[in-house]
Amino acid sequence: MGRRLYVGNIPFSAGEADLRDLFAQVGEIDSVYVVTDRDTGRPRGFAFVEMVNDEDAQKAINSLDQTEFQGRRLAVNEARPRAPRPMDSGSGAGPMDSGYGGGRREPRW
Repeated sequence: MGRRLYVGNIPFSAGEADLRDLFAQVGEIDSVYVVTDRDTGRPRGFAFVEMVNDEDAQKAINSLDQTEFQGRRLAVNEARPRAPRPMDSGSGAGPMDSGYGGGRREPRW
């Protein structure tokens, strides 16, 4: 059992302090990270909470999974390791001179 927990379906208005207060009721917290959109900076509706030990993490799952929090039903479970991302983003844009953007073009005048 890991100490890092995934917390899904959190209200967009909830911040790190709100989650810290909630999880402190069941055990000692190491860190809280609310995931935000890279472009807008707005919360994406999930977070990661790291508990100090495995026992507190299990207690948090047992106590808080499927509980109501600020009008939403939380999903609390053990966080899975992040899958490695491929080096190529796979955007499909093709080479710079493929006609799909990028590259240099002659002026239109």
